[in-house]
Amino acid sequence: MPYQFILSLLSGIFISGTAGYLGTLMLSKKMTVVAGPLAHLALPGVALAMIWGFSISLGAFPFVLIGAVLIWLLEKKTKLPMENLAAIIFASGVGTALLILPIEEAEEALVGNIMQINLWETIATIVLSCVVFIVVGKIYKKIMLMNVYEDLAVMEGANVSMNNLVYLVCIAIVVALGVYLVGGLITAALIAIPAATAKNLSKNMSSYQILAIIFGIISAIAGILISQLADLPTGPMVIVSGVVLFLISITFRRKENI
Repeated sequence: MPYQFILSLLSGIFISGTAGYLGTLMLSKKMTVVAGPLAHLALPGVALAMIWGFSISLGAFPFVLIGAVLIWLLEKKTKLPMENLAAIIFASGVGTALLILPIEEAEEALVGNIMQINLWETIATIVLSCVVFIVVGKIYKKIMLMNVYEDLAVMEGANVSMNNLVYLVCIAIVVALGVYLVGGLITAALIAIPAATAKNLSKNMSSYQILAIIFGIISAIAGILISQLADLPTGPMVIVSGVVLFLISITFRRKENI
């Protein structure tokens, strides 16, 4: 098995597995809408990375992290719904990207380039994915409680503002990694689809989390393998694989409800 393929497969597995796990929390909190705008905010960084010749994830990270902090600050200051703030971030990212993104290199920014990832980028991807997985696991119950009843979470000693910031930073990291796998246009789907598929089939919170991780990983493996065999873009193929799993899950869910 080619060395480059192994690096791409490992990176894809860790990115998609972590995205699926994070998606279970985002779907419950109805915040998957935030992932798309943050991914689009990464586009200016991706454009600069292409112009200056360095890793697109390295270019994306500062922009999505700044975007996450901006959403957090603006929510505190304005009390506007996060969907409205995300729309502003979306417009800022796309507008800036269109000004500086080289048109002839746009495909890589839009659909990802996971098949060109190197060893150090793979190691960084694995480490960051594991860090996000651990951090999300530690704040998971607090975020869920804040989502259901924020006042009770405060009474239980949860620092709502700080937990929201940590949560948004975790989203930003996964989005930046996801840009490498599927590009800036469809990163939100990488987070939302495995969680939605798992929700169709799970019977409790534990199975919901596990299934989301599994479906994320299966989507990545299937997408990477099929894209290489059929000579298709890897990023869109990962998403299409996830959609197929989602449609299958609907069929099984319907059978259970009959």
